[in-house]
Amino acid sequence: MAPNALVGTAVARAAGLGRPVGTSAPAVGGVVLLLPDGEPESARGPSPVAHAAALATARRLARAGRAEGLVAHVVRYRGRGWNGADERLAVDARWAASEVVRRYGDVPVCLAGRGMGARAALRAAGHTAVGAVLALAPWLPEDDVAAAPEPVKQLAGRHVLIVHGTNDARTDPELSYRLAERAKKANRSTCRFEVHSDGHALREHRAEVASLAADFVLGALFGHPFSRPVADAFAAPPPLGLRMPLASGFGRALRR
Repeated sequence: MAPNALVGTAVARAAGLGRPVGTSAPAVGGVVLLLPDGEPESARGPSPVAHAAALATARRLARAGRAEGLVAHVVRYRGRGWNGADERLAVDARWAASEVVRRYGDVPVCLAGRGMGARAALRAAGHTAVGAVLALAPWLPEDDVAAAPEPVKQLAGRHVLIVHGTNDARTDPELSYRLAERAKKANRSTCRFEVHSDGHALREHRAEVASLAADFVLGALFGHPFSRPVADAFAAPPPLGLRMPLASGFGRALRR
C-alpha cells in the first residue's frame, strides 16, 4: 500500500511508480527508478517539469537497456518537499523499491535521481532490492556541526555514481564531493564525475551525461564491462576517482 501522510494542512496523495517505460523482452531483467527533483520544504504536489525531465532520462536508459529487458519508471511522489526529518522523497523511493519487488520479483534495481531526487536515491540505497545508485547534481544540506552528517553506510555493497556540473548554482558540487569522499571509505564502488562548465541541468553536455548514465546502469545492473573512464574512476583513490572529468564526446566509441 502506498504511503500517505499530511504535509502542512494538505493531505498528500499516494505515491506511485508511473507507467513502465521500455522493454519488449519476454521478461523484465532489471528496473531503473527515476526520482525527480524536488524542494527542501514544500506542501505542493509533485512538479510536472521535474517529472518531464526524469521521463526523458527514463526513455534514454530504457532504450540503452532494451536487450537486457530493462524497464524504467518515474516515481510519482506524494509531494515535492523533502520536509526535514520526514524525508518524504526518500520514503517514497523506498516504497517504490518495495513495489518493484512486489511487481517484478527479484530483479536488480537502480535508483537514479536528480537534485533532491538524487538525495532521495542516496538515502534509500539501503533497501535490499537496490544494487546501484545514480545521483545527478545531488542537493545536499550544508555541513552543520549541530546536525548529524548525511549518512553513507547504506551505500555499502552498491555501485554508486555521482555526477555534478562544476558551475551548478543550485546545488553545491563541493558538498557532493565531500559526501563522495566519505562514501568511498564505506564503499569502494563509489565514483564521481565532474562536468566542467556545466550547470544544474547538465544541458551543455547532455549527450555525454546520458552515455555515462547508460554505461553505469548497464554495468551495475547487468554486469556489462564498464567503459575505461568509469572503471578507472572506481579504481582510483580519492581525489582522482571522485573528481574524474567527463570528457567531451564521451560515449561515441565506448568499449563493450
